[in-house]
Amino acid sequence: MEQLEKRLEMLDQRLDNIDSVVTALVERVMRQPVTIEVTCPKCGSVIQIMLTSSTKLSGKG
Repeated sequence: MEQLEKRLEMLDQRLDNIDSVVTALVERVMRQPVTIEVTCPKCGSVIQIMLTSSTKLSGKG
């Protein structure tokens, strides 16, 4: 039972880390474009993927 609890705790920590990374990425994309370059394993071509946002962030106070 203790081993199961430890594994669940590790999974919870990993999910928290993933959530933090995704949140940071989304916040960055909302501010400026992000370009990801991937090399095709078959042909070796470089593929560029650009993420942009068309939504403007506004602070409500």
